[in-house]
Amino acid sequence: MTSDRTMMSNHHGKEFLGFVATAPPIFLPERLWEFIASPKVKVDSMGRPREAPYGMRKIEAILQEKGFNAAIIDPDYLGKYLDSMKVLMLSHHDYFGYGPPSSEWWSLTGKEPLNRRSFIKLMNKPEIRKAKEKGVKIIAGGPAAWQWLYEVKKLIEWGVDTVVDGEGEKVVIDLVERALNNDPLPKYVYVGAEDVPSVDEIPIIRGGSVNGLVEIMRGCPRGCKFCSVTLRPLRFIPIDKIVKEIQVNLSAGVKGTILHSEDVLLYHADGVKPRPEPILKLHEEVVKLVGDKGSFAWSHVSLSALKYAEENYKLISRLMHEYLLTESRRFIGVEVGIETGSVRLAKEIMRGKSLPYPIENWPDIVEDAFRIMHENFIIPAATVILGFPGETGDDVVKTIELIERLKDYRSLIVPMFFVPMGSLKKGEWFIREYLKREHVDALLKIYNHSIYWAEDIMKNFYLKSPANLPVRILLKLFIRYAKRQVNKYVGKIEEYIR
Repeated sequence: MTSDRTMMSNHHGKEFLGFVATAPPIFLPERLWEFIASPKVKVDSMGRPREAPYGMRKIEAILQEKGFNAAIIDPDYLGKYLDSMKVLMLSHHDYFGYGPPSSEWWSLTGKEPLNRRSFIKLMNKPEIRKAKEKGVKIIAGGPAAWQWLYEVKKLIEWGVDTVVDGEGEKVVIDLVERALNNDPLPKYVYVGAEDVPSVDEIPIIRGGSVNGLVEIMRGCPRGCKFCSVTLRPLRFIPIDKIVKEIQVNLSAGVKGTILHSEDVLLYHADGVKPRPEPILKLHEEVVKLVGDKGSFAWSHVSLSALKYAEENYKLISRLMHEYLLTESRRFIGVEVGIETGSVRLAKEIMRGKSLPYPIENWPDIVEDAFRIMHENFIIPAATVILGFPGETGDDVVKTIELIERLKDYRSLIVPMFFVPMGSLKKGEWFIREYLKREHVDALLKIYNHSIYWAEDIMKNFYLKSPANLPVRILLKLFIRYAKRQVNKYVGKIEEYIR
């Protein structure tokens, strides 16, 4: 099992830096850009990485549990296994750069993002070509499996035998057995809601995951139309399993954890209303393990759950000041979704995102949640999506107005162009040629916000250890370069508008 370097990396122990791999290598040579986003990970003598993508760890675990000789191997060590490899399994968050925000950077700059370039480089390795000549079967999966439908020529060229779209724990054993027996394989396997594994069928990882990421639940009840996760049923992982996975990471030398869910605060919630008891119990157990010096983050929370939890139970301030903030852990990071500032559009595409509050209050919910995070040293990386089906110029203006309201709150905001996914997968991709004046204004507002706060975060919070000095210097140089280039790119975009 393997992936390219943008996936097989711990991003210097900082998940936010993984976003750099979604952009094209500009300003710096590609190798330096790759060093910032995706440095090589530590491996053992067999080429097995200390940390590997969490989803791959799950598939590795279920295969080993069923008696297969399966292992995740760093892409630089594939040549060691040419004589023994029978099946090569691939996974990726964004194989070809079609996901957000990669597709946006590609569209704006006209240059392929690093993750796409890196994956194509992997698949063109002589080792993979020789493996195919020896009859090795290739099975591709992961969150970006759908992108192979747009790259059928490459699927044929590289000899990919099967693509698995969806949670793979229940289907992978049959596929691997077929591959080993040289039985016919389906070209495309879609795992629907009825085929996903139950909690009991989800294995415990057996090796370290990237930056200690550990899953606490699967699925999401909010039903946003642009998201594929809402198509999967909700399942809560028991605390004892979560603890065991954190122990696996600590044993592998990973010094912290990231609690992963589409909405961490909905762990054992009452519908969409957070309950303090299970959240506090979970964090109590986690902090016992990672200690005061271990890193900690949430993968995602919803802004409405965060607002509700603080206003009703003071849960956010309790978590931060009683459990998470320490002398060496001065903030935590999290990804959140703003998506739009337009109430009209929010009603159409994400009515459940504001619950338990009415969707009409969405802009106020966003600002209240940002204020709560700012006051409690939570630094969000927030997404805004431009180009939704049916979006009007006025909708974009409402988003600009909301971003202006957030200017005093420490945050990074990432603009993304609409990609047809979830129940909107039949929609049309939003590309540079569709930009209107309002979109340019929104991009400029977002970029200025993020550059301002990136400098503040770098100065006061991020990459402070001497070991991270080279990356810190390169990032500072890049921020300066970005500030100079924003107007240049805006000018180019305006030419398209005219």
